[in-house]
Amino acid sequence: MNDYIPPFDITNMMLDRVASIMKKIGMIDNYQGLNKMPVLRKNNRIRSIHSSLAIEANSLSFNQVRDVISGKTVIGDKNDIQEVKNAYKAYEMMMKFNPYSIDDIKKAHGIMTYLLVDEDGKFRTGAEGVFDENNNCIFMAPKPEMVDTLMDSLFNWMREKTNEINPLILSSVFHYEFVFIHPFADGNGRIVRLWQNIILANWEKIFEYVPIESQIKKYQDDYYKTIQECHLHGNSTTFIEFMLKMIDEVLDELIDSTNNHINHISPYVNKLLNVMENGVSMTTLELMKKLNLKSKKSFRENYLKPAIDNGLIKMTNPDKPTSKNQMYYKV
Repeated sequence: MNDYIPPFDITNMMLDRVASIMKKIGMIDNYQGLNKMPVLRKNNRIRSIHSSLAIEANSLSFNQVRDVISGKTVIGDKNDIQEVKNAYKAYEMMMKFNPYSIDDIKKAHGIMTYLLVDEDGKFRTGAEGVFDENNNCIFMAPKPEMVDTLMDSLFNWMREKTNEINPLILSSVFHYEFVFIHPFADGNGRIVRLWQNIILANWEKIFEYVPIESQIKKYQDDYYKTIQECHLHGNSTTFIEFMLKMIDEVLDELIDSTNNHINHISPYVNKLLNVMENGVSMTTLELMKKLNLKSKKSFRENYLKPAIDNGLIKMTNPDKPTSKNQMYYKV
């Protein structure tokens, strides 16, 4: 039995936000629907990474982050570029991490800070504080010798309460408590924002592609102000309310972008997707026969190319797009 109980209150505002979030999750065309939109998923992943790193003063633009992820050469600070590479690898492994494992969060930190810090994947051994722009210390983290015990207690609490407290609230409590403990010498903000997503994605898989970080970036000053207020008050209530607001609002954006994506897909592409079966590769002639088409030009221009451009179908032999043995499969 774990005696540690993070101090916070359940408020009417929290309950209203949770109800709103649950309703919006239901409005989105479920995870499988979003899973059919690889371009949208990738853009959301890039938004998450760019925003989370920008909060920590990474100088790369959204387009530069996208290019680094795509393997293109980018001119910029080498550490900023390495941060993007590390973050992308960590985010791509989201569903492989156990959100209730200390070993896994250390592993994620090692990935996120690879080649950037000396103590990658290890809890800090020195004192840490938060300083304002005038170098005044506004918060001192717990002593390093307390970190192991505090983190054990926090993770034990999460494991015990995982079926009692709504994950939207539980993940927000974790977010604040982690920031308070400040367990790593560097990279705490990047890791905790990733980890809240991991907790939520293990509850509702749609959160694997919800860019909560982009909403936090919009309200970055309020984010830090709310954390500071919680430090002063000795509980995380206002921070939980803040994070629920961020999640609620970013879901509005996701609903809009999902609807726009659906509306952007032409009726021709929808017809093509409807005749294709998951896991079954088909030739051009097989697809044209199913669609009752005779013109290869019409098929390629109206059906095939838009579907490929939107990442909805892929070629079995992408290195030789005009190969006579080319086949296509639905993503």
